[in-house]
Amino acid sequence: MALRSTQTGFGSVTKAVHWLMAILFATMFAIGWYMDLLPLGMEKLVWISRHKSIGVTILLLAILRIVWRLAEQTPTALGDVAWEHRAAKAAHLALYAVMLAMPLSGWLMSSAANYSVSVFGLFTLPDLVGPDKALYEQLKFVHWALSWSIVGLVGLHVGAAFKHHFINRDATLRRMIPWAAKGN
Repeated sequence: MALRSTQTGFGSVTKAVHWLMAILFATMFAIGWYMDLLPLGMEKLVWISRHKSIGVTILLLAILRIVWRLAEQTPTALGDVAWEHRAAKAAHLALYAVMLAMPLSGWLMSSAANYSVSVFGLFTLPDLVGPDKALYEQLKFVHWALSWSIVGLVGLHVGAAFKHHFINRDATLRRMIPWAAKGN
């Protein structure tokens, strides 16, 4: 399998980052739900720390993904419906935006709460803003709203992939699955 994408298929780097991001976002959503249910204490603080570390990983991978996407070609879209192509482009742009906005809002929220972001205990990110309770509350809402935006966008993304696979019967989904047979 080629590292880079071609006009007919996605390369292994694009596929690997795509699926790694999918796993990380699902993990983050699960951790977020779990840690919110915990009472304040050491266990909750450990999960919050993990959540922040994975969030920084997602931010770095999102930047890498965007740079990689800009540096290579994208396979030609399958299907003949112009509005679907425009909708897919808009949905992908929205996904890229939330891949950046979500971890940045968490970093800003932590800074406003006066809690630095330690990344797996290896290094600590600088605070982006000073302590500010009102800003923290606003960013907490933004972070929550972005999490549900991700759920909606990912649901739309998966639904479109299934529509292409089961209704259109084209190779859109197969082109992104690492072990799937090549072909349109």
